Amino acid sequence: MCVTACSRVPKPTILVRIAVHAEGNVMAIHRRELLCLAAATAAVATCPQFAWAETYPSRPVRILVGYAAGGGVDIAARLIGQWLSERLQQQFVVENRTGAATNIATEAVVRAPPDGYTLLLVNAANAINATYYESLSFNFIRDIAPVAGIGRFPYFMAVNPAFPANNVREFIAYAKANPRKVNMGTGGAGGPDHASGELLQLMTGIQMTHVPYRGTTPALTDLLSGQVQMVFCTIPSAIQYVKAGTLRAIAVTSATRLESMSEIPTVGETVPGFESAQWYGVGAPTGTPAAIVATLNKEIRAALTDPKIKARIEDLGGIPLSMSPEEFGNFLANETEKMGTVIKAAGISVK
Repeated sequence: MCVTACSRVPKPTILVRIAVHAEGNVMAIHRRELLCLAAATAAVATCPQFAWAETYPSRPVRILVGYAAGGGVDIAARLIGQWLSERLQQQFVVENRTGAATNIATEAVVRAPPDGYTLLLVNAANAINATYYESLSFNFIRDIAPVAGIGRFPYFMAVNPAFPANNVREFIAYAKANPRKVNMGTGGAGGPDHASGELLQLMTGIQMTHVPYRGTTPALTDLLSGQVQMVFCTIPSAIQYVKAGTLRAIAVTSATRLESMSEIPTVGETVPGFESAQWYGVGAPTGTPAAIVATLNKEIRAALTDPKIKARIEDLGGIPLSMSPEEFGNFLANETEKMGTVIKAAGISVK
């Protein structure tokens, strides 16, 4: 129940006279009473918002994922969705809305009411698509409100064991001596792994031949057979091959070495400033009440400190990405700008 504690307002000595043209009378109102009236009016105006936040969620919440079930983005969504369901005592249902490199799912969230009941599992593809697709009907940064980060998931820079390079320095030297003779496989044109390869070319001056596949699995299959020479691939998708010695991970794309495999150097140790990763987080339609965003952010950040959730993210090769909505918003803006620079420099786009 909303109340206004007028008794807390100091008692001033000034009188404010207000002319009230009702039956010719003039009423004198103490300034204390006027302030109390104004406070009561403001309280009434804000009560619905507070009540809304206090009862959220009162019905099931959808989390839209732009990829099919089973992949890393989907796993992250279900992990966080289950946590939120348990913490907020309401169902958070993952809905896979595939197509157009996550743009269909993103547009559905952009068009949804900004009431906190339709969320988006945002990822690196959203930052890339902002530039890669020239005719989107929405603006990712403008139309999606940042809620919370989940994790960063760096890639292996993996090569076939027969490839004559044991580290990044040797790889760059070979690629420079053999322009466009190194085939770089990716899970699809315009994806985060493709952008990683374009970033490497931009920062080193090497020229590789891009070979896009319909997913990471066929790209790895051809890497294993030697049809392509290098792939930026997620750690879970390739770790079994690396451990078996059928693929060689010459680097990871994180800013620092991973604790679980500290023997593998980063690309940045040879190419200063290089960092690239898939990343996941949660967004909502712009205009979603700040109180609801704050509730979701609080609970998601609590999940990232839970030992079981943290261990699961690390099992997927990830690093928890705990941020406030403002910090996550800055992160999204920076990633979108960074990927925009790479896409423009590479001269690739979809109209």
